[in-house]
Amino acid sequence: MRTTLRSLLALAMFLALGIPAFSAGSKDVESTPQAKVYRASLKAIADGDYAAYIKCMTSEAVKEIEKQTKELGKTPKDGMELMKIMAPSDVKLTDLKVDGKKAVLTATGKQDSETVYGSIDLEEEKGEWKVGKQSWTNKKP
Repeated sequence: MRTTLRSLLALAMFLALGIPAFSAGSKDVESTPQAKVYRASLKAIADGDYAAYIKCMTSEAVKEIEKQTKELGKTPKDGMELMKIMAPSDVKLTDLKVDGKKAVLTATGKQDSETVYGSIDLEEEKGEWKVGKQSWTNKKP
């Protein structure tokens, strides 16, 4: 009787701890805060909204954007138009790996009717997830 009770208790603990962990592993990428900030950055690009875009970006990324815009002699509005042209369409987020305050989203998209594969670095700054560097290629990883 004691062995049965211990076995049932062990099984109950396994299920109580194991099911939430399993569910978290299958969590929909789109519902994560990292995906939401990335989607907000894509919307800001599509809308040409520079102020909204930089709110989504890491402080380091904002410095780099401002530096490149200045070097090219362009306005933020010009930079947004360039990003709109370069951004892939039909972006589908396929995976998310989080390691503390850093994360990497993987994605697919379309550019000139060709499938492209993306890697998007994110960082948590002041309690909020922000988009950092991203790279896109037509070579499957």
